[in-house]
Amino acid sequence: MDDDRIISANLMMEEEQTMEFSLRPRYLAEYIGQATAKNNLKIYIDAAKMRKEALDHVLLYGPPGLGKTTLSNIIANELGVNIRTTSGPAIERPGDLAAILSNLQEGDVLFIDEIHRLNRTVEEVLYPAMEDYALDIIIGKGPSARTVRLDLPPFTLIGATTRAGLLSAPLRDRFGVISRLEYYTIDELTYIVSRTADILQVQVLGEAAREIGMRSRGTPRIANRLLKRVRDFAQVKGDGIITMDIVKHALISIQVDNLGLDEIDHKMLRAIILSFQGGPVGLDTIAATIGEESQTIEDVYEPYLLQIGFLQRTPRGRMATHTAYRHLGLPIPNSSP
Repeated sequence: MDDDRIISANLMMEEEQTMEFSLRPRYLAEYIGQATAKNNLKIYIDAAKMRKEALDHVLLYGPPGLGKTTLSNIIANELGVNIRTTSGPAIERPGDLAAILSNLQEGDVLFIDEIHRLNRTVEEVLYPAMEDYALDIIIGKGPSARTVRLDLPPFTLIGATTRAGLLSAPLRDRFGVISRLEYYTIDELTYIVSRTADILQVQVLGEAAREIGMRSRGTPRIANRLLKRVRDFAQVKGDGIITMDIVKHALISIQVDNLGLDEIDHKMLRAIILSFQGGPVGLDTIAATIGEESQTIEDVYEPYLLQIGFLQRTPRGRMATHTAYRHLGLPIPNSSP
């Protein structure tokens, strides 16, 4: 169900797959936000280029849609090397990983998205590749089996994950650079919306860009998606120019409120408040009530609601806060948190 949400940052819609590349910045100077991660990466990249070495392995983690894939491509561009992109679930066997690694050139970047979903046997093959730039391949079976070590050119592995806690300790410890990407500020999102509007050649008037930024849940991918949907309304209902009135009309129509919450967020909060007196209520109970999977709620819906202070996690379950009651226009009981 998450795939159909206009404010889902978890997956890109089909039409966004190609357009996303034209919207992405190509160098650190063009990259907006994530000042700490960006400044540190700039130093690490410059130092590696001065020493003429491969950049140390990089782990990027944080909520979906914040620019982990974009940043990995920028790192490759800044280093002036090629990038090979794959994902954890796509590498099913050690042989798949060996084929990818053996085709890398010196200094190249290998980007593995959703690296926490790597098969454990594949992960073990990755350890010597990251540490010693070598592959240990077993040839044959049974008593005649032997191990052959294949040397690899120095390369940089960039891993991206939304769930850093699921990474095994041995894998996590082999990354020399670990950067967490944070949610974006409204000012940063406003700038991103304006930049995307220029690329798409659509005019945005006054505070309309900021209004879209405010409803983007701190996530550039959602900001760009909302802008494209608002552009559709501007072309059909207006004269092609995005005004504040068009933004408000469009976002009401697609059921995204002034904080970026959609009908599923409202359904979840109302279930906690109206069905369970504001909580505490268990995650599985919430999932059964709104017809969603527990993991989807935990990974997709909860993080933003926790960040804006609408939910509390307690040992006994989830609880709605006063802020959530006020946002939904519901009376606050004396016993609620």
